[in-house]
Amino acid sequence: MQQINHWINGQFVPGDSQRRGPIYNPATGQQTSEVALASVADVDSAVSAAREAFDTWRHSPLTRRQNIMFAFRELVLNHKLDIAKLLTAEHGKTIDDALGEVQRGLEVIEFVTNIAHLVKGEFSEQVSTGVDTYTIRQPIGVVVGITPFNFPAMVPMWMYPVAIATGNTFVLKPSEKDPSPSQFCAELFQKAGLPDGVFNIVHGDKVAVDALIEHPDVAAISFVGSTPIAQYIHENGAKAGKRVQALGGAKNHMVVLPDADMDLAADAAVSAGFGSAGERCMAISVVVTVGDAADRLIPKVQERMDALEVGPGMAEGSQMGPLITAQHRDKVSGYVDAGEREGATLVADGRGIAVEGHADGFFFGPTLFDNVKPEMSIYTDEIFGPVLSVTRLERYEDAINLINANPYGNGTAVFTNDGGAARKFQNEIEVGMVGINVPIPVPLAFYSFGGWKASIFGDHPIYGPEGVHFYTRQKVIISRWPDPIHRGVDLGFPQHG
Repeated sequence: MQQINHWINGQFVPGDSQRRGPIYNPATGQQTSEVALASVADVDSAVSAAREAFDTWRHSPLTRRQNIMFAFRELVLNHKLDIAKLLTAEHGKTIDDALGEVQRGLEVIEFVTNIAHLVKGEFSEQVSTGVDTYTIRQPIGVVVGITPFNFPAMVPMWMYPVAIATGNTFVLKPSEKDPSPSQFCAELFQKAGLPDGVFNIVHGDKVAVDALIEHPDVAAISFVGSTPIAQYIHENGAKAGKRVQALGGAKNHMVVLPDADMDLAADAAVSAGFGSAGERCMAISVVVTVGDAADRLIPKVQERMDALEVGPGMAEGSQMGPLITAQHRDKVSGYVDAGEREGATLVADGRGIAVEGHADGFFFGPTLFDNVKPEMSIYTDEIFGPVLSVTRLERYEDAINLINANPYGNGTAVFTNDGGAARKFQNEIEVGMVGINVPIPVPLAFYSFGGWKASIFGDHPIYGPEGVHFYTRQKVIISRWPDPIHRGVDLGFPQHG
């Protein structure tokens, strides 16, 4: 059985805990390896290595940091397929999907290869007689990333390249379900010239998370995961005096107006609803149809669903792979059971799907409900699986109000050919990321990713300019150099001029 250990101070270490967690191939249902689960002492070892490295790394020239990021970028680019294969083997998503994930992480690395420009301060000359004022941005110390299973390569890359390029050192706690992509990238970072201790990885569960939250040498925490855990990390991290950005769950709606291009909308609904088997925080899980749109849209959605190829992520032609674990598959199945009990119309049922040669895999077929009401659990809860719900409303205003009443505010979209309707949507909708005829509005790396309401806790979205601000703090400097004329003692409040 392969053992996956921690990465601390530039080497793999088993740690002092005897606890181990299983890792499965979701397509076969077989355990392939086990991962070390960190103790408090293991966490302290990683944080201590990062704290010691920070004293040197924070003073490294910006050009050196950029050169290392350039080298790391080239290594990740050259090993995209290797990372994708590791990802598919442990997560289950298709190779094409995995390659897309690595590419989106790579874009953040590319963004910070220009870090010298991104951390520039401001300068005002002669704000008072002989006095200049300027700002600089400085790193904050040891920072932590706690990341989810659904994007084991991309989401960590949303964090550590920005943190490290701005002069911090990093401790990553990836999901214990699929840790290998991060392990591989740690070795690539070392090959790129990153000094030992700047990037560390500890694996684990709540023991590791709590130890990271409580550690006095941790300055900031970045998190992506469910809303209850995001709120827990935000509250407890803030109590411990740390900066926290904690991105939580979602219930993303896609509004389809009667004038929309129904083929475009059907393509988008199926792609955004069933990509990565629905295990995306930006997945569309509710299609809100206005007027008679549902009658024309649903048959087109069904056609596309019927043509989907469900199979192992490694298999050529597979479009949708398995879910991450048997437990999660059963949880999704329970939601479908509940939807039927609560009165929704089951149009397509993914329970009990058979994938030839993979009877023990964690597969769940694409599922479609119609006539879903806001009080049903398949509407209120984040299912995180390939279950798409259609809700019918008569008025556009009611669709906007429905979305705005939802406790989540991660992503949303509207499909229409009416520019005025689109403008109304973008202005009135209370959601952080909005697509207009775009189903998954994830911004590129030179913007920032973050929702509203219960989809985020903390003041900063992730990566992009907001990420740079989160991992640095501004210092204002007011300087005057002595001149031959001394003004003497003045006990009054300073007056400029």
